[in-house]
Amino acid sequence: MFLLTEDNAASYLRDKNWPGAAQASAKSLGGGVSNTVLLVESPANRVVCKQALEKLRVEADWRSRPERTLREADALEAVAPLLPAGAVPRIHFIDRENCIYAMEAAPPGATDWKAALLRGVADPSVASAAGRTLGAMIRNTWRNPDWEQRFGDQTVFDELRLDPYYRFTAARHPDCAAHFDALIESCRTRRVSLVHGDWSPKNLLLTPAGVMAIDFEVVHYGNPCFDTGFLLCHLLMKSIHRPVHSGAYEQCAQAFWHALALEHEIPWIVPGTIAHLGGLLLARADGKSIVEYLSPDGRETLRRLAKRIIFEPPSSIPQLWSCL
Repeated sequence: MFLLTEDNAASYLRDKNWPGAAQASAKSLGGGVSNTVLLVESPANRVVCKQALEKLRVEADWRSRPERTLREADALEAVAPLLPAGAVPRIHFIDRENCIYAMEAAPPGATDWKAALLRGVADPSVASAAGRTLGAMIRNTWRNPDWEQRFGDQTVFDELRLDPYYRFTAARHPDCAAHFDALIESCRTRRVSLVHGDWSPKNLLLTPAGVMAIDFEVVHYGNPCFDTGFLLCHLLMKSIHRPVHSGAYEQCAQAFWHALALEHEIPWIVPGTIAHLGGLLLARADGKSIVEYLSPDGRETLRRLAKRIIFEPPSSIPQLWSCL
């Protein structure tokens, strides 16, 4: 399989007849621990190319099939008509042989929401957009057999989320093993909508047109409480990291939940979200993907918060910040 790099990206796009490739240059966008993601720019055009890694960039032996890139591209194409305009990037082409796809690049100057939150800039309107888009994705795929047939395979989600987040953390915290077992079972059996699997601030880009969601590599048909818990997990971790801004992060959580507007439609969305939130918080302290910006003392606070939510769960989303 051809491996995409900064050095060969322009020539690769020339072979694909991408306009402007002859004068293009590439730079890495990071791609986290699991992907190669390159921005390729020419005077007339810009595009992002993505290829999944089989061996992830972590110390532990963490692997996943590179074909997940193709599933991600297929999901982006399929879900775009169901979401607000510009909510996800357009797909330019899919190279199935090499597990690469090219997509619309965010406008110059676009930043991810995580960077803003870490600076203490917590805009509830961004949180509302995140809630509206996620709510639209859930509603428009709700109990739909066609979506379940197409995206029902949870193998990659298991490899990149359930195993490194839940099973790995359960082994380190036997007192929480039953809780993690129940979370895993809920993902397997409560298959009701499309799930992004990484609905986090780093994957929500702030553009002049609004908020664009990216990184659908663990997309699957399953339990939406994983996504709702995932976003709230990040806002609570920011509250531990920058307690002076905790009230602003809490306002974002409330704006997200209000815009999601699922509480009255799905009776189990609140307890399910809080259950996954507790597991995700503990996983970011002691799983394979440890949150990078918390100090050792911060991670200990995170453990205590996680276990309080696991063993004494609040009855509503507004009560979460009282657990800090």
